[in-house]
Amino acid sequence: MKEQKVKPSILPGFMELLPKDQILFNKMMDTIRRNYEKYGFVPLDTPLIEKSEVLLAKGGGETEKQIYRFTKGDTDLSLRFDLTVPLARYVAQHFSELNFPFRRYHIGKVYRGERNQKGRFREFYQCDIDIIGNGKLSIINDAEIPSIIYSTFKDLGFEDFTIHINNRKILNGFFESVKVDKKIEVLRIIDKLEKIGYDAVIKELEEIGIEKDSIERIMEFIGIKGSNDDILLKLKELNIENEQFLLGLDELNKVVHYIRCFNVPEKNFIIDLTIARGLDYYTGTVYETILNNYPQIGSVCSGGRYDNLAEFYTDQKLPGVGISIGLTRLFYQLREAEIIGENASSTLSEVLLIPMGETLDYSIEVANSLRNEGIVCEIYYEDAKIGKKFAYADKLNIPYVILIGEDELQRKMVSLKNMSTGAQNIIEISEAAETIKNRL
Repeated sequence: MKEQKVKPSILPGFMELLPKDQILFNKMMDTIRRNYEKYGFVPLDTPLIEKSEVLLAKGGGETEKQIYRFTKGDTDLSLRFDLTVPLARYVAQHFSELNFPFRRYHIGKVYRGERNQKGRFREFYQCDIDIIGNGKLSIINDAEIPSIIYSTFKDLGFEDFTIHINNRKILNGFFESVKVDKKIEVLRIIDKLEKIGYDAVIKELEEIGIEKDSIERIMEFIGIKGSNDDILLKLKELNIENEQFLLGLDELNKVVHYIRCFNVPEKNFIIDLTIARGLDYYTGTVYETILNNYPQIGSVCSGGRYDNLAEFYTDQKLPGVGISIGLTRLFYQLREAEIIGENASSTLSEVLLIPMGETLDYSIEVANSLRNEGIVCEIYYEDAKIGKKFAYADKLNIPYVILIGEDELQRKMVSLKNMSTGAQNIIEISEAAETIKNRL
């Protein structure tokens, strides 16, 4: 009886890429990593699996429903659903061994049992940075974050993007001044403004019992527009005496001042009073980054300031500020919109060596020399016609081919062919290396 084959497939909500896209994905990840390290952040990698009691210390909510949870023996285990909770556990656990402010970056996979839909993933990479203080943390850190976002997205190849900033203290203080008690509910509704529009926001505010006069003042407040200096002036001219509002306004003034000190162009950041961030733990500055030509993608980098990272694990007060780039979702959206990947290559190889006749030993010697020069190369070992070997290089978009026959072996040289121009010359190995490096 013929053995039944298992159909090869993966679970929905998990991304698996072909080489061309995986190379592109890795390049994006490397660009983000380089920028994080350029600002002095140190790498951190926590386990994918944590104790359920640690991950669920906060308890309840939608997050708990999405966690992948299982038992092994008597141990209750869960896959991490973000990189912030493991960071909180890590800082609390290693508090006495760390130096503060603690600046860490973490690029890794997280898991959420999301409802299956296009563009939403159950396994995905997040790229986080956080700066954690011991007891206090200077507001200047809040201003440095946009400079890191700016540097990162510039290096990713984007020019037209805007970092939207706000301060939750301003929002909370304003709500207190207009006698709105349901601040968290109102913030969550405001945070949906871009998705659902003004009319739907007003309707939802009415549904949670906000008075008509208060709704009018809220909508007037979040409608304040203009340059960054215009908005700061208009906020001051509201003459709100609420202590929290004034503290938030002072923080926002300082953040704008220092963002300019970090040389972030004015066109790339703006105060946006509609930005609230849905998560409850943000207490000060908040950020969302939008690619202006592709607003349908939504925020590509977001985060903010929080008062106490590890409150569920320690009595130490650990304020922090951080951001996260959802790399898997961002990559997927950019590929779907055909913003990236048009000229992507399916290989990292810069040159293919083709031995002809009894020249394999010398071909390996040449490959070793090129690799010592930092050139990525591979040798075609298989027995095939020369046309098939060239077709292999052509399909992978390998820019150069080195042919090595008896003549090249005797002269200790190589025959270098440029695959785009067709030009071919017999030259020294060192000259071939220089030619390849000069093109790259």
